[in-house]
Amino acid sequence: MTDTILISHEPATGEELWRGPVSDVDAAVSAARRAWAAWAARPLTERITILRSFANTVRRDADSFADLVAREAGKPLWEARSEIDAVVAKVDIAVQAYAERTGKKKFDAGVGSSAALRHKPHGVMAVLGPFNFPAHIPCGHIVPALIAGNAVVFKPSEKTPAVGEALVAAFHGAGVPTEVIQCVIGGPDQGKALVAHPGTDGVLFTGSVQTGIAINRKLAANPGKLVALEMGGNNPVVVTDTPKLADAAAIIVQSAFATAGQRCTSARRLIVVESVYDALMAELVPLARKLMVGDPLGEPQPFMGPVIDNDTAEQLMESFVALITAGGRALLHMRRSLPALPFLSPGIIDVTEVPDRPDIELFGPLLQVIRVPDLDTAITEANNTRFGLSATLIGGSPEDYGRFWANIRAGIINWNVPTTGASSKAPFGGIGLSGNHRPAAYYAADNSAYPVASTEMDQPRAAIMIGVRS
Repeated sequence: MTDTILISHEPATGEELWRGPVSDVDAAVSAARRAWAAWAARPLTERITILRSFANTVRRDADSFADLVAREAGKPLWEARSEIDAVVAKVDIAVQAYAERTGKKKFDAGVGSSAALRHKPHGVMAVLGPFNFPAHIPCGHIVPALIAGNAVVFKPSEKTPAVGEALVAAFHGAGVPTEVIQCVIGGPDQGKALVAHPGTDGVLFTGSVQTGIAINRKLAANPGKLVALEMGGNNPVVVTDTPKLADAAAIIVQSAFATAGQRCTSARRLIVVESVYDALMAELVPLARKLMVGDPLGEPQPFMGPVIDNDTAEQLMESFVALITAGGRALLHMRRSLPALPFLSPGIIDVTEVPDRPDIELFGPLLQVIRVPDLDTAITEANNTRFGLSATLIGGSPEDYGRFWANIRAGIINWNVPTTGASSKAPFGGIGLSGNHRPAAYYAADNSAYPVASTEMDQPRAAIMIGVRS
């Protein structure tokens, strides 16, 4: 630890929630290196039993965990509770994924020998978590890594350190040794030190594309260190002909404004075929205007809480104004009701006439609408991005969805459901600037262990038959 103190504030109130010293990265990694081999040597069944005890600990303390997530991340309590439920469910899903993705195999290799496939843990894994799902997303990396026999050094977002600290305490309480899973408190400097540390064998990152690219560059000359990057998206929802426009509007709202638009899978662009544009906007705009924005712990529960901090709120307001200035037409004005706190109402802008629309991830409740003449043009527009995480088609026929699925460049492609809410029982990841082809969720097991191929005989039997003098 150092003398530097990190302080966390509740976004909804501005009040201090937590404070603690910044961690010593070298000490944490050194301790993990000492501990991981003994953890890996434990039977798999024992590691799984301990992690199931972790799930039971979280389930027992679900109310206090959800309250902490709601306060520190600013998300409504109903949503925080669903996040904690996902943490509990993660263990059984990860156990199943480990068995399926990294199972042992033996087969005949001929001449009295056999071949085997087994998997080994990498060693010490660095996990860097985000603020938007401060419990669920880190657990999506940590739980599979621990099952595989790795040690983990986890750095939560500097915006949600209290949740990270509580999460690690739950692992310890369940029986994971203190040096096998550690919480490193700090900001960008500690994150950079953890990524570059020679004692870490892999980096499992979820966060912004800028940070992900920086990690990729830093480790480009070090192919021995595994790097798995989950980054953001400029995600499209495409709407074509459908009689169910009220349902379409609800799907769009869930895609764009859940978690105050602070999900990597949140819809940033709404691409609408002209034939349904007017009728869809007549449903969407009034629905978005009705969304309650308020205190995460308030009653009745709001649909949205604040964004994570005032800097983020200011940047989003500036982006809204910039799009209007560039030729966008406001369909629903984003507003900031309390200048001292980061509460934003949903904003919807028609940017069809904006030249050179920015291909960036606006991480908040701001939706850009683009009108197009037909579905083929919509698909082309949807692919007009360097990102490739999530995409949804609303409406159309099975043949339309088949064409959409075949041509959209994304790792998650949906039909008549939101871009958000991906299942942990499926792989989660994207292409382009959204990731580096190492998906998480069900495929996180692939990032936690490497395959080892063996050919084996119970006794040495060999002879040189050619090229030997008699």
